[in-house]
Amino acid sequence: MKQAKPAAPSTLSGRERWTYYMGGFGQGMIYAAMSNYISDFYLNVMRLNAVFVLLLMLLARLWDAINDPLMGVIMDRAQPKRGKMRGYFYVVPWPIILLTLALFFAPNYYISGNIGQTALMAYAAVTYVLWGMTYTVGDIPFWSLPNAMVAEPGERGRLIAVSRTVNGVGSAIPQGLFMAIGPLLAAAGFQNGVRLEQTRYMLLAGFVTVVGGVLYFRTAGGVRERVPIPRAAKKSAGEPGALSLIFHNRPLLLVVAMGILSAGRYMFAAGMVHVARYSVGFPGRDVQSSISTVSLIFQLSIAGGMFGSMLLLPKLMERFRYKHLVIFTGLLGGVAGLAVYFAGYGNVYALIPLLFVCGIPYGIINNLSYAMISDTLDYMEWKTGFRTNGLGQGCQTFVNKLDNALATSAVVLVYILLKLDVNQVMGGGAAVHATQMPAQIRGGFFTMISLVPAVSLFLCVIPMFFYSLEGETKTRMTRELAQRRAGAAL
Repeated sequence: MKQAKPAAPSTLSGRERWTYYMGGFGQGMIYAAMSNYISDFYLNVMRLNAVFVLLLMLLARLWDAINDPLMGVIMDRAQPKRGKMRGYFYVVPWPIILLTLALFFAPNYYISGNIGQTALMAYAAVTYVLWGMTYTVGDIPFWSLPNAMVAEPGERGRLIAVSRTVNGVGSAIPQGLFMAIGPLLAAAGFQNGVRLEQTRYMLLAGFVTVVGGVLYFRTAGGVRERVPIPRAAKKSAGEPGALSLIFHNRPLLLVVAMGILSAGRYMFAAGMVHVARYSVGFPGRDVQSSISTVSLIFQLSIAGGMFGSMLLLPKLMERFRYKHLVIFTGLLGGVAGLAVYFAGYGNVYALIPLLFVCGIPYGIINNLSYAMISDTLDYMEWKTGFRTNGLGQGCQTFVNKLDNALATSAVVLVYILLKLDVNQVMGGGAAVHATQMPAQIRGGFFTMISLVPAVSLFLCVIPMFFYSLEGETKTRMTRELAQRRAGAAL
C-alpha cells in the first residue's frame, strides 16, 4: 500500500509556490463561475430553449476533442521567448475576463428592441465556444507548469495537490457570492425574477473575472521553468506521432477513462442551484432566502468533505498508492450518494453528513488525476524517449471540460424529461417555492445530487483495477529517468 517517499529536497521558494497557488485560485474562480452557473443562466435568465442548450454543451465538447489536443501539440512545439509555458499568462487572462463577462450578459434585458430566440442562441453559441477555446490556451500551459518547475515526482505531486486545493478554494468564491447577492438585491428592492437574476450574475461575473484574472496573470512573472523540456522536433520516418504516443500509453488512457466515468461528481456543483430552486426548500422562507440557505448548507457540506480530503491528500499520497485512493473514495462516495437518494429531499439537515462524505471523492479525484497524468507522461518518456507534456495535459483539460459538459447536459436533460416550463415558474417573479413544486419535479431534480453521482463514482473505479504504474515500477522509472536527465545535462 505504501507509496515511494520523495527523495530530494525542495527546489522551489515559498514565493514561487504561492504565486503558482494563487494563479490556480484565480483560475478556479473564473472556471467555477462558468461551469457551475452557465446552465442556470441560459435556462432561467436568457430563457434559451433547453434542447438548444443541451446540443450546445455536447457539440462544443466535440470541438474540444480537436481543439484541446491541438493546443497541446502547439505548446509542445512552440518555444515562446518568455517561457515555454508561463509565457502564455502574459496574454490569456485578458480575453478570458472579457469573454466571461460576455457569457453572463443577456442582450434581451439590456438592449432595446425585440431580440428573437435565434439571435440569442447565436450570441450564446459564439461566446460559449470562444470562451472554451480561450480558456484552453491558458489551462493546458498552467497545469503543465509543474512538469517544468520540478522534476522529482513526490515534490511535483505535492505541488499539484496543494495547487488543486487552492484552486478548489477559489472555485468556492462564486458559490458564496451567488448565495449572498440574491438576498441583498431582494432587500434592495429588486423583485424576485429575471431582472434580479441578471443583475446577480453580472455582479458575480464582474468580481470573479477582475480578481481572478489579475491573480492568473501574476503567474507569468512569478515562477521559473527549471526542468529542460526540448522543443519537439519534426517527426522523422519511423518515429511515433504524438497521438500514437498517447494511444499507446496504457496508464494514461486508464486515467482518462477514470476521469470520464467520474463525471457525475460534477453534478454537485452544476446541479446544486437547480435543486435549490425546484426540489429542496425551507417552507417558512421566501424564495430567494430558501434558495440561498439550501445552497449554502449543501455547498458547505460538500465543501467540508472536499477540502478536508484535499488538505489530507499530500500526506495520503506519500502513504498510499494513487489507484487505491481512487478506488476507496470512489466506492465511499457511491455508497453515500445512494444514501442521499434514499434519505430524500424532505429533511435538509439529515442530508448534511451524507453530502459531506460525497465531497470526499470530489476532492481526491479532482486533485489526484493531475498527479497521475504527470506520472503517465514520465512513463511515456521512460518507455519511448519522447514526452508530450502539452498533449498529455490537453487530455486532462478535455476530460475536465467533457465532465463539466456531461454534468451540465444532465441538468438540461432533467428539464427536458420533466417538461418544466421555466416561463410559468418564473413569470413576473419567481413565485413558485421549491416545496410547492410537484413531487415528480422535486424527485427528478433531486437525482442530480444523489443517484447520478453515485452511479458515476461506482463506475469510475473500474479502470483503476487495471492501472499498474505504482510501487517498484514507478520507483525504477523515476530513478532511471533521473539518470538519463543527469547524463543529458553533462
